[in-house]
Amino acid sequence: MAAARAALKAGAESHYQEVATGTSGLMAAAGANQAELVELMLQRGAPWNAVDRKGKCAGQYALAAGHQALVDRLVNAGVQAELLFRAMAKKKPAESNEERIANKKYLEREIKYDGDRLLDEEARGVMMQWEAPLMAAHAEVICRGSGDVLNVGFGMGIIDTYIQTYAPRSHTIIEAHPDVYKKMLAEGWGDKPGVKIVFGRWEDVINDVGPFDGIFFDTFDDDFVSFHSHLPRLLKSGGIYSYFNGIHPENTFFQGVACQLITTELEGYGFASEYITCAIDCEEDKEQWGGITFRYFEGNSYYLPIITWGPGQPAPEA
Repeated sequence: MAAARAALKAGAESHYQEVATGTSGLMAAAGANQAELVELMLQRGAPWNAVDRKGKCAGQYALAAGHQALVDRLVNAGVQAELLFRAMAKKKPAESNEERIANKKYLEREIKYDGDRLLDEEARGVMMQWEAPLMAAHAEVICRGSGDVLNVGFGMGIIDTYIQTYAPRSHTIIEAHPDVYKKMLAEGWGDKPGVKIVFGRWEDVINDVGPFDGIFFDTFDDDFVSFHSHLPRLLKSGGIYSYFNGIHPENTFFQGVACQLITTELEGYGFASEYITCAIDCEEDKEQWGGITFRYFEGNSYYLPIITWGPGQPAPEA
């Protein structure tokens, strides 16, 4: 490690990775609990999110070796880097032409209800029945006030079905995809007591709804950054917000960074975040993943977000 420090100080590239294994100096240092070297490499621009040939990053090296202090340091490095990228992105127009085109293309894609799963025309998984226990837990969380509830993204209607069991004062559903909207109407959702369907992109209709006691967000684009800026107006004092936490299902460390990033951003609005660990078996029926080209969840643990006003904090102003 002394040689590595000397090489870095002499100008060696901090981002170098071995060709055969893909192991970087940051990964090796993290796995060997070399905190000083990790710090030096981060200062020299070593990418915190580089992965080796097996898809493991430096944070996972530290986690596997039980070096929690380095895990925390690498999480912080990831959060700070992402916050910088987000700050730079805010200088761009609210929605670029490229983003508009991508969003439009998704809405123009055909959506197919295939038994206990919802797929797009490229056979990518959008929603599946295995999510039912998670949706039940989310519904219980956002319906604790039994008041006005909002769900953004109907999909298969799993969470909306559970929400109905709590008989909220009002139940608003925002859905943008025309195929999903047609299915909602065909299933009679437009006639259910207290249910209001708002057809359109949430970005276009969000200012016409609210406020709510409970909010759930689960769309195919997962545009948390833009949606969270509306929460101070949308969520009533004492209300609860949650979302489908399928961020980086392939990498537990990346997911941890993403959760901490969202927590940090929401703190800026006056919200407090906690994550409840839920055991889940998304492989119980292995056939449900057959033929799917995009796997949107892996593993057997799910971290359910519960977002409320921060302790001792007044309700943030819109």
